[in-house]
Amino acid sequence: MHEHQSASVSAALLRLVREAIARNGGWLPFDRFMAMVLYAPGLGYYANTGRKFGHLPASGSDFVTAPELSPLFGQALAHQVAQALQATGTDEVWEFGAGSGALAAQLLGSLGASVRRYTIVDLSASLRERQQEALRRWAGQVAWADALPAQMQGVVVGNEVLDAMPVQLLHFGAEGWQERGVVVDNVASAGDPDRRLGDHPASIANHRSASDAAGDGAAFTWADRATTLSAPFESPPPIGTVTEVHAQAEAFIATLAERLTRGAAFFIDYGFPQAEYYHPQRTGGTLMCHRAHCVDADPLADLGLKDITAHVNFTGIALAGQDAGLDVLGYTSQARFLLNCGLGELLQGADVRAAVPAQKLLMEHEMGELFKVIGFAKGGEFDALGFSSGDRSHTL
Repeated sequence: MHEHQSASVSAALLRLVREAIARNGGWLPFDRFMAMVLYAPGLGYYANTGRKFGHLPASGSDFVTAPELSPLFGQALAHQVAQALQATGTDEVWEFGAGSGALAAQLLGSLGASVRRYTIVDLSASLRERQQEALRRWAGQVAWADALPAQMQGVVVGNEVLDAMPVQLLHFGAEGWQERGVVVDNVASAGDPDRRLGDHPASIANHRSASDAAGDGAAFTWADRATTLSAPFESPPPIGTVTEVHAQAEAFIATLAERLTRGAAFFIDYGFPQAEYYHPQRTGGTLMCHRAHCVDADPLADLGLKDITAHVNFTGIALAGQDAGLDVLGYTSQARFLLNCGLGELLQGADVRAAVPAQKLLMEHEMGELFKVIGFAKGGEFDALGFSSGDRSHTL
């Protein structure tokens, strides 16, 4: 996206958010703010025309995902998908949040005629155009949808999709848990950054965004309100702890479970089991932003111009699936999953230019350990290839 387009998009989105805050009585819960900033039609980060995926900042991209890093990622995952298709007696693949279309191309190229139809569920019109261009070769097999059907069967895949689902923010203070939301920072607009919004009905956190893309003093700040929500720490965390809860991601898994009549699902993302996610030393939560291959912790700035994500609580995801009728096939690190799926053999046959970036999929300090994989089945369990060694389901 060109610079003048970026400024225009951010300014329009900023005004849209201000209007939403006003309609909601002056305070917007963070999950609704995050949903608007990421998905508002034509303006949100995933809905505008800016480039998201790429290897280097010079490309105009913000981050690289595993399929863009190496085609061996999709080729290894295809071994698991092929086994799941056969085990469940299905011939459809569903991908959520297909990004550039790179993973779809890798899976289709590996799976061939065993896939009758490959359906991409994506909310972004601009990304859909890019996917259609990347997948032109498989035009007869690929379809697009913007919502789940009433019933579906087949194998579901989602790479870095759960982390982009809006989260609720909670702050633990002297009064217990409060929900953190977003307000317009009228104090900063008035030029007195040391004052508090004493006339606002919510308590205000000590943070303000300097963002003023619209040029009208429309900066935002945090505000906390009383809530019945809480985070599942084993004991009260330190005062000042901020963390996330994942109602939307868990609701998505529950809905998928209800509508998947027969099949399997595999989700790859960065995250932890609940005991690690809500560890008393993790006082700042996991919320982060990505722009130009750099990370920052201010989602209130540069609206629509950077990604906002939170790590996944895989225990919550597993329980949401189980409660809705899915069987958990396994849970493990991305490195172990890919090795179980034959990535080691693929690396042996690859040249140096292909092998070097693929190593990042396995390295502990890169994607290998931070990223995890969870698998589900509906209509009959099977011994999933990806969890044949190193299954960590007992940690969930």
